[in-house]
Amino acid sequence: MANKFETVKATKDGLAVRAELEHFAQIGWENIPEEDRDLRLKWLGIFFRPVTPGEFMLRFRIPHGLLTSQQLQVIGDIIDRYGDRGNGDITTRQNLQIRGIKIEDIPDIFSKLESCGLTSVQSGMDNVRNITGSPVAGLEKDELIDTRDLVQRVQDMITNGGQGNPEFTNLPRKFNIAIEGSRDNSVHAEINDVAFVPAYREGILGFNVVVGGFFSSRRCEAAIPLDAWVQPDQQVVDLCRAILEVYRDHGLRANRQKSRLMWLIDEWGVTKFREEVAAKLSFPLLTAAPKDELDWDKRDHLGVHPQKQAGLNYVGLHVPVGRLYANDFFEFSRLAASYGSGEVRLTVEQNLILVNVPDEKLEALLAEPLLDKFKVNPDNLKRSVVSCTGAQFCKFALIETKNRALAMVEALEKELTVPSPVRIHWTGCPNSCGQPQVADIGLMGTKVRKDGKTVDGADVYLGGKVGKDAHLGTCVHKSIPCDELQPLLAQILIEQFGAVRR
Repeated sequence: MANKFETVKATKDGLAVRAELEHFAQIGWENIPEEDRDLRLKWLGIFFRPVTPGEFMLRFRIPHGLLTSQQLQVIGDIIDRYGDRGNGDITTRQNLQIRGIKIEDIPDIFSKLESCGLTSVQSGMDNVRNITGSPVAGLEKDELIDTRDLVQRVQDMITNGGQGNPEFTNLPRKFNIAIEGSRDNSVHAEINDVAFVPAYREGILGFNVVVGGFFSSRRCEAAIPLDAWVQPDQQVVDLCRAILEVYRDHGLRANRQKSRLMWLIDEWGVTKFREEVAAKLSFPLLTAAPKDELDWDKRDHLGVHPQKQAGLNYVGLHVPVGRLYANDFFEFSRLAASYGSGEVRLTVEQNLILVNVPDEKLEALLAEPLLDKFKVNPDNLKRSVVSCTGAQFCKFALIETKNRALAMVEALEKELTVPSPVRIHWTGCPNSCGQPQVADIGLMGTKVRKDGKTVDGADVYLGGKVGKDAHLGTCVHKSIPCDELQPLLAQILIEQFGAVRR
C-alpha cells in the first residue's frame, strides 16, 4: 500500500504547480489546496511553515555555493520587503534559504531570480538537493581538480538547466551529491548519497566514488565505497544519472523511513547495485583506485589566504550560525564588487568567502565595519558552531537552536580558554540538518522531563571527525535538560579538548 507521499506524487507531479503560482498568489495561502501548499510547492523550493502561518520559506539551488554580487543584491531586495520577518540562512549544503516570503509575492520573486540566474527548482522533498564542492575551487594552488564546471553540469542534468526535469522529480526520498576536488574533504563526502573524491588510478587523476551516506531520524550511516573510479569529465555526469535512475526505479518506497539509497544497497548488496549502475553506462566502470587523496585535516577557510593567482587573496568571514538579514546581503554585495571580482562562496560551515581580493585592497577591506560583525578570526568556539533552523521557523525542531547555540558558546568562552577550534553542531530534531554526528561535540534537540515538567533538552554526541579518516560520532549522553548543558559541555571541553578555566 502506497504511503501518502507516493499517492500525492502519483496524482500530480510536483513541478505542475508552477503553472498555478499566479492563481495561488491571487487566492491567498489559506485557500491553496493542502497537498499543493504543504507538499507540491516544495518541488519549487517553496515551503509552507506552520509555525509562521502565511510566511513561507524559499530555498534556492546554489551549486558549489557560488554567488555574484548582483545575486546577493537581488536576495537582499527580496528579504528587505519583509522587514523584521525577513532573513536568510546559509545552510550546511552551501545553500541559502530565506524566510518571511508571502505567496502573493512569489511570481514577482521568481521573475527577479530568473533575471539574475538563480533558481529554486527541485530544491525540496524527493529531489536531489544542492550539490556541494570545495568552496575554494579554482583558487588554491594545491587543489587537484577544479570541480565548478562538473557541479554545474550535474545540476543542469538533474534540473534541465534550471527549468525543471520530470525525470528526477519522483525519487523515493531526498538525495545528496558532493564532488570534492581538494585534499581536505570540505564537502563531508561520507554523509552524501553519492560523493566523488579525488584519486589517482594508474597515474591518472580522477575520482573514487562512495555511496549511501545519510542521516535520518531512524538511522545514520557513512557512505561506503562503490569500488568505482571515473574520469573528471562527462563520466561524472553520466554516473550520477545512472545511479539516480537505478534509485528512482528500484528504491524502496513503501516505508519512507527505509527509502534512502543505503536501504536499497542493503537489500541488493553493493555488488548487485554496482552491476545495475554499470549496465546503464556507455563506458566501462573501472574499479576504484587503491586509495584516495583525502589526506589533509579539515579547514574552515576563515581568515586571509593567498590564491594561486598571483597578488590575489580569498577572505573567509564567519557568519554566526549562518543567519543573515537584508542589509547584510547588501553589504556583502558591495564588498564583493568593491574589493573582489564580484563573487562570493558559501561553505558547509555556514560561512562566506570573498574571493579575488588584490593585495593592495586587503587593508581597506579588513577595516570595513562589516568585519566587526562577520570576523575573519573569531574565537575558537564561535568560529566552528553550526546550527539548523530550530523551532523558531521549523515545525520538526523540538527546541530552538540558533539563538541557543550562540548564547551557549558565548557563555562558554567567558568561562573557558579553549586552545584550538572545537566544532559544536546543534540540530533541533533527529532529522539532523545540523549534522551533529560529524561534529567534535554534537547536540540533538529533544524533550525531557524535569521537576515534573516537559522542558527543552539535548542528546550529546562526541567523536565525529571530518577531513581525512572521517567517521561519525556516537551519542554519549541522553536527554540532558538544556539548562544543564553548560557545565557538561565545559567538563567535556576541559577533559577532551584542553580547555582551562579563566
